[in-house]
Amino acid sequence: MSPTSPTLPPLALPPGRRVYFASDFHLGTPDAAASAARERRIVRWLEMAARDAAAIYLVGDLFDFWFEYRHAIPRGFVRLQGKLAELADGGLPIYIFTGNHDLWMFDYFPQELGIPILRAPVTQQIGHQLFHIGHGDGLGPKDRSYKALKKVFTSPLAHWLFARLHPNLGIGLASGWSKRSRLQNTEADAKYFGEDEWLLVYCRELEARQHHDYYIFGHRHLPLDLAVGPGSRYVNLGEWVNYCSYAEYDGNTLALRYFEQ
Repeated sequence: MSPTSPTLPPLALPPGRRVYFASDFHLGTPDAAASAARERRIVRWLEMAARDAAAIYLVGDLFDFWFEYRHAIPRGFVRLQGKLAELADGGLPIYIFTGNHDLWMFDYFPQELGIPILRAPVTQQIGHQLFHIGHGDGLGPKDRSYKALKKVFTSPLAHWLFARLHPNLGIGLASGWSKRSRLQNTEADAKYFGEDEWLLVYCRELEARQHHDYYIFGHRHLPLDLAVGPGSRYVNLGEWVNYCSYAEYDGNTLALRYFEQ
C-alpha cells in the first residue's frame, strides 16, 4: 500500500450483512429546492441501506461547500445530519471522507454525530477481501493545479484566515466559487478517458506494490467498474445529481447500483 495510506481495523461481515458506499451528493447545488429533494432521496437510501448494513462509507463531497466555524456551520442539510446521527447512535459504523468540495470538515461530525472524518485514502480488510477507499481528488498523474491548490486550502494558515471572515460573507463567497468550479469541470466529469483515467492509473501503480481486491473512489462523477489487474477492480461511485449511484458489497462481490425510490 501507499506509505501515506492509513489502515482501518478489519471489518467482519456477518452472514446477510452488506457494506454500502456512496459519494458526491453535492448538497447545496444547483439550488435550494433541488438540493432539498435530493437530500430526502439520500435519507431514503440511508434508511434502505441501514436495514442490512454492517457499515456505510460516504466517500467525499457530501456538500457542494462546507466550512466549520468554531460556533457555526453552513445552513441546511439537517435531514441528512439527523438521519446520520440516528444511525450512528444505533451503533451502525459510518465513515465520512472529505472531498475537494468539503475538505474543511473539522470536528463537528465526530463531536456532534459520533462519526469519524477521514482525510486520505485508507486500506481496510472487509470480510475476506482487501479494499482501498478514498475520495480520489489529487491522486494519479493529473489534477496538478488542484494538488497545488489543495496544499494551500488545507494549511492551518488558510483555515485561520478564512475563519476571520463573517460566516455570511465567507460561506457566501466560497459557495459561489465552488459552484463555478464545478460548472467549469462539468464537461470533463462526463467524459470517460479509457486507459488514461487517472484514478485507474493510480490504482494500477498501487496494485503493482500490493494487491487489493477493490479500489473504491468518488470524485470522477462517472459510475465505473474497471479491471485493475487479475482479481482487482476499480469502482467509481458516480454522483447523486444525475445518477443516484452507489456500491453494495455482499461479502463476495461489489456491485454498482442505482437508487430510484
